[in-house]
Amino acid sequence: MNLDSTDFMQDFPQDGKIYLNNASVSLMPFSSIEAMKNFLVNYSIKGPDSIDSDVFLKEKLIRIRRTISNLIHCRPEEIVFTQSTTDGVNMVATGLSFDSKSNVVIRGMAHEHHANYYPWLRLSQKLSLKSLKTDLNGFFDIKELHNLVDKNTKCVALSHALYNTGAILPVEEIGEYLEKNNVPYFIDTAQTVGCFGEYDFKKTKSNFMSFNGSKWLCGPMGTGIFYCKKESSKLLEPSSIGGESAMVYDETNLVYKDIPDKFQTGFRNYVGFVGLEASINYMLQFGLNNIHSKIMKLSNQMREELSKISGITLFGPEDQSKRTSIVSFSIDGQEPQKIVELLEKKKIVIAVREIVDKKILRASPHFFNSEEEIQKVVDEIRKL
Repeated sequence: MNLDSTDFMQDFPQDGKIYLNNASVSLMPFSSIEAMKNFLVNYSIKGPDSIDSDVFLKEKLIRIRRTISNLIHCRPEEIVFTQSTTDGVNMVATGLSFDSKSNVVIRGMAHEHHANYYPWLRLSQKLSLKSLKTDLNGFFDIKELHNLVDKNTKCVALSHALYNTGAILPVEEIGEYLEKNNVPYFIDTAQTVGCFGEYDFKKTKSNFMSFNGSKWLCGPMGTGIFYCKKESSKLLEPSSIGGESAMVYDETNLVYKDIPDKFQTGFRNYVGFVGLEASINYMLQFGLNNIHSKIMKLSNQMREELSKISGITLFGPEDQSKRTSIVSFSIDGQEPQKIVELLEKKKIVIAVREIVDKKILRASPHFFNSEEEIQKVVDEIRKL
């Protein structure tokens, strides 16, 4: 299916803005909003705390968990509902067992997204935090990883694709190495699930993975997924505990329930996950590979047109197979935040991000954007 000439904007609430900040929070289709509304109405009609509503909710959650597990190719029980990517990172960072000899390997320190940096940085007070040296795009030498990993390495934590340059890391190659050396592996997949095409995330051989629903999956805010490989759940102590996650087997001792319950204390954002499932199903009707093809075409168009403008520097790999649809750039003599504010007055939404300590501009088109919109944005940038 070729999506180039399809007009999707009628499916989304919008007021004429050109929205190119999907790597942060994407638009949500009307069908998802309607699904959320219907859930709330039906849940209320059944009586929120009743036998009918309990059955209704359990059936919904089974279906939603199955939909998401099919999306990333894992077992349904390995899907833990959270509220953000950050939740998943912290589940691993606070759940693993460390001693004075322990170390954790991360990438690039300040080159990494804060959500996958600060939780590990906080651990540096009680263990050794090893950081892989990166180039400007965020890539590192695999040989250095081999040198840093040792018998005391408790985790290697990486992003699948980078939020600032769009660079895609060789997570499969890294996973092969870490699996052979029995080293736990965490991946932040917030910038790949939904925009990476049909991809079997089991190929990464990761033990843990985290992403949210409100970026490329076009779901609502407050929806996140923590993937925990069933065999790896014993490596983590839950960060919180309650009646949903544990039970008393005598008067003084507790035993955790099996996953996913082990990591799901308290109520979840049920209406949000209903919306997320609706968004996933909406996207699947067009095909994830078709969506990926379109957004890469838009990304390449924008990079090519921006490269013709004097004073613009593009970031990220030239080779499109090594990057996502993120387009990062700077304009000589122009402050990124002022550019964002000027463009928003023209109903164009992009974002300010950073590569270490350098502020940059980031555009991230999705499948509902068009070639005409991309050209209009470039034309407006040319006038600045």
